[in-house]
Amino acid sequence: MQDLPPSAADVASGGTTRDALLAALDALLEPARFQDYGPNGLQVEGRRPIRRLVSGVTASLALIEAAIDAGADAILVHHGLFWRGQRGTITGWMKTRLQRLLTHDINLYAYHLPLDAHAELGNNAQLGQRLGFAPLSEGWGRFGEQQLGFLGGGDARDVAALAARVEAVLGRRITCVPGDGRPIRRVAWCSGGAQGYFEAAIAAGADAFLTGEISEPQAHLARECGVAFLACGHHATERFGAPAVGAHVAAQLGIEHRFIDIDNPA
Repeated sequence: MQDLPPSAADVASGGTTRDALLAALDALLEPARFQDYGPNGLQVEGRRPIRRLVSGVTASLALIEAAIDAGADAILVHHGLFWRGQRGTITGWMKTRLQRLLTHDINLYAYHLPLDAHAELGNNAQLGQRLGFAPLSEGWGRFGEQQLGFLGGGDARDVAALAARVEAVLGRRITCVPGDGRPIRRVAWCSGGAQGYFEAAIAAGADAFLTGEISEPQAHLARECGVAFLACGHHATERFGAPAVGAHVAAQLGIEHRFIDIDNPA
């Protein structure tokens, strides 16, 4: 059974509000800094009082249903519902997802590039920490369009050791084009579908580049330029930012937080 929405008295005694959560997320992630593919911030308005926040990667129907079962007042995701180039009609899967959110009066917050880019809590920073990359002398280096790509130090082992570590941390098989076998002293990475950043990573002096996906040209570039390319899964590389940000703002605002990971082979 769906929990009843918290009252205004509940907010005063330990919850927060829809607008306060939006303000905290905007202050942390600074969406105005980015040219993005869709709207960042509050995408679907729900109830005003908020005591329970669920975070996840994508605003899929499975995540929405799990958030309903968890009694969520708000959902925070990396991939929201609305993207540039959509038809703008509320039919099919879009109607179903929106209907479930509106019926249960749940707020949906989505942050795309801002959630990749945050220097400590974002997808890239969290991924780099989990994979054991070392910050450079000035912290994480940055490269690429809107400075979304990250640079860090490797451990000078070969690409096979790096690939094995990535598979162990992410819990999945990856695609690796090994380049020329050089020691991995400098690593570049950008989560999700950032295969187009490979040339910028090469120019930045990387010995290996990690992202979520690979397209046909990157295999040739890796072989010709000698820089290893590792495609580690779009979803798999973007699992860490939303729970880190969710936990941070939940602690800041005094609300409950739970991360729900909906498996995705992509």
